[in-house]
Amino acid sequence: MNFLSTVEGSMLENYFPAGWDLEKIDKCCSYQPEEILERQPFWNDDFTPIKCNNIHDFDMMMGHEIAMQIKTTKEEGRKLAFILPVGPVGMYRWAAYFLHEWNIDCSHVYGFNMDEWSDAEGNTLEPDNPGAFQNAMEDIFYGPLGDLTVPVEQRNFATKENLPTYKQKIDDLKAEGAKLVTIFGIGRAFHIAFWEPHFAADYDTVEEWKSATHRIGAKLHPFTIEQNAITSFKSRTTLVPCRANTVGPGLFLESDYIIGGCDGALGRGMMWQGMSLWVTLRYGPDKWITSSFMPTLPGKLFFLEELAGPLAPDVN
Repeated sequence: MNFLSTVEGSMLENYFPAGWDLEKIDKCCSYQPEEILERQPFWNDDFTPIKCNNIHDFDMMMGHEIAMQIKTTKEEGRKLAFILPVGPVGMYRWAAYFLHEWNIDCSHVYGFNMDEWSDAEGNTLEPDNPGAFQNAMEDIFYGPLGDLTVPVEQRNFATKENLPTYKQKIDDLKAEGAKLVTIFGIGRAFHIAFWEPHFAADYDTVEEWKSATHRIGAKLHPFTIEQNAITSFKSRTTLVPCRANTVGPGLFLESDYIIGGCDGALGRGMMWQGMSLWVTLRYGPDKWITSSFMPTLPGKLFFLEELAGPLAPDVN
């Protein structure tokens, strides 16, 4: 007796996105922890998942990877365009630490925040609102960099006016030889940024879906609302906006390199990101599972060892 055998006629029968193969999702989650690093045919040859023993190692290792991208492009004389998340966030403190230790400034870095809470028209929270991603980014990354920080005019946030300009700005930077790097977490609904699974229904083909650069005032999946209530709003669902402005696969799938992170362990054996991690690594590219495309790109995905499972009830 499980979800699959009891969902018919339940309140969850039509809750999940139409394109999700729940049996396949369950299969992805059935492997043993030691199998998580086994390479899959659809992975890019230069994609590597990195197991981290604990959250402290995770933050430091992911932060080092970010700082190394900044250092390397600086030494190469290249510009660097980052598509940036607010979640995970612990790595930014370490990125700033390493850059201060190396005395590497970010004058060559261009930041593009991947999303922002919005209303139906795409209006966003005030930049200094405690819940705004812009406020968070200033506080956790741009601020701690101090004199080494990214110039203000090179910081982009996902407002309804600015988000539609991302594509041209990034194209112009790449034409100058810039490297595009996407930093990301993976949502409970397998989103990257706020590119939700149900968006797939709006595109006839995978290629059409992959070309979409952004959405304004996008409707978020209930999984996403509850994920953020737990991780960012101290369980208070009523504070979480139901819409957001977000970049799309037409931007993040154009990355030259990716740096991903899964740190969704809650303590006492509880977690929210184990299924997200396994499905990302095993499902195979599918427009209904946005994160399934990330292993097709070169880069690294850092994850807490705990999230590898086994994903089964803990009776201890």
